[in-house]
Amino acid sequence: MHTLLTSQSPKRRRFLFVIMPFSALLLLTLFLSSFYTFPNHTPPLSLFTKTPTSHLHIHRRLQTQTAVLQCDGALYHDLCVSTLTKIIPDLTSATLPDIISATVNETISDVRSTDFNVTNIRRKLPNLTLLEIRALEDCHTLFLETVSELKTVVSDLSSSPAKKYDDLRTMLSAAMTNQDTCLDGFEGSKNQVKISRNFRKALKGITRQVSNSLALLKKINGTTSSGSFPDHVDTSSRFPKWLKKGDRMLLQAPTNETKYDLVVAQDGSGNFTTIGEALNAAPNSSATRFVIYIKAGAYFEYVEVINKKKNLMLVGDGIGKTWIKGNRNVIDGWTTFRSATVIVVGANFIAKGVTIENYAGPSKHQAVALRTGSDFSVFYQCSFVGYQDTLYVHSLRQFYRECDVYGTVDFIFGNAAVVFQKSNFYARQPEANQKNMFTAQGRDDPNQNTGISILECKIAAGSELIPNQSLFISYLGRPWKQYSRTVVLRSYIGDLIDPAGWMEWDGDFALRTLYYGEYMNRGPGSNTSARVTWPGYRVALNETEASQFTVGNFIQGGEWLNGTGVPYYLDLQQNLTVLS
Repeated sequence: MHTLLTSQSPKRRRFLFVIMPFSALLLLTLFLSSFYTFPNHTPPLSLFTKTPTSHLHIHRRLQTQTAVLQCDGALYHDLCVSTLTKIIPDLTSATLPDIISATVNETISDVRSTDFNVTNIRRKLPNLTLLEIRALEDCHTLFLETVSELKTVVSDLSSSPAKKYDDLRTMLSAAMTNQDTCLDGFEGSKNQVKISRNFRKALKGITRQVSNSLALLKKINGTTSSGSFPDHVDTSSRFPKWLKKGDRMLLQAPTNETKYDLVVAQDGSGNFTTIGEALNAAPNSSATRFVIYIKAGAYFEYVEVINKKKNLMLVGDGIGKTWIKGNRNVIDGWTTFRSATVIVVGANFIAKGVTIENYAGPSKHQAVALRTGSDFSVFYQCSFVGYQDTLYVHSLRQFYRECDVYGTVDFIFGNAAVVFQKSNFYARQPEANQKNMFTAQGRDDPNQNTGISILECKIAAGSELIPNQSLFISYLGRPWKQYSRTVVLRSYIGDLIDPAGWMEWDGDFALRTLYYGEYMNRGPGSNTSARVTWPGYRVALNETEASQFTVGNFIQGGEWLNGTGVPYYLDLQQNLTVLS
């Protein structure tokens, strides 16, 4: 090589030195441009380790377009799109149940991470008050419930999502409610801002992810979500179908003719002298009904039916005979969530013939008698006595028949899907500066299937309020959360209710987004001519609208109540049939 070069003339050598760099540059340009000119050409692995740039661009564009389409209708659209494109590699070929499952699984991971951070707050902030410590414990409990509910969603999505549409909406609605409840526990605490700074953003993200999952779920054509009755509902039955025949017989039978698994009696004539002991002895995750009879007496104890205690039934000797009493309250350092005398979480719970009371008094503010987050729970011929926040219908599906509820401020509140039938609501005398609000419903998202439905009930002043009724103003309810939803159907409304009917929570908060309605009510307080004129208030529901809040449609009662023995109206027609 060296010999040949030296034999060339200087002019020839200069020409080669000039032309060679340009030739090399031209060849390199042609070589590289070939990969961009022909998209089907595959470049050497040494240059590209992934799909060609054109393929990546097309794939990403299709991913984004699919996500935008799927996320149509989501309240948090940008978050929905970014989540789907991030967690699902091939979104274009994924089914809708797969997409929702992936989103929910991502949310489960976020909940667990947030739970870990919340648990560590006690080490970061050692000088917490007792209320704040209890609020953190509430959050931990709520996060565990959330994970359980979201896992149920993933399981149902893998089997028959269309048939389980209502179950899926219920579980997602409850999971969202739990996050709000966690934050609610810190209201009024000295370190509220400092504490919530550690996880408020995370909770907001979880809530928005669940909201987006609810929006995606709407695209699944549920078999019982359209407002019509499911095909398998027996409209002649006295009881919604989610209660089995054996449970119906239990609820209809006289107390002295019922066979019980355990008996609680203060005089020592039963298996135990306290309700708590009997609950501890009851089996976990029972597939059949387990019945505990509580003999007449006043039981000063705090009762909790935990998640594992399923298919449990408590039977007392009747309203005013079997009492469960407590006095926990917010003023004394308890969160509203934890102040309840009786807490029920285990699914398929039934109570009959008991009175549950929180006797803390009106000056102690929030003091719950019963808090329930039990799906398919039934309360029949029971009484709930308190002042502010008496009955906390926290989440999931609940039914109350022939019950009495006493209270003052927001005394039926929460975010369950709940129907009351043939029940009585009595306002008591509040503190001098307070007003009576019968309801404070907490729906926080338009896609949640929650609300309070009051059908064929009585709304009136209690005996202690009647002499001083003119001194206090009473309302049917006020909007606790943005999409608060409450309806009063075919009920008696007493003269204690202000002509406006409903009260604002704070200025114009939720007045456009709430859903309040009345249908064919009677009594001196039922005149709607001077009712509020909020955009969200329906001055007079029609039959079609009212029908959406019946046992058959609102809580799918035709599928689960039949077995309990609790009489109920499946629809607005109020047809009852005696059980054979």
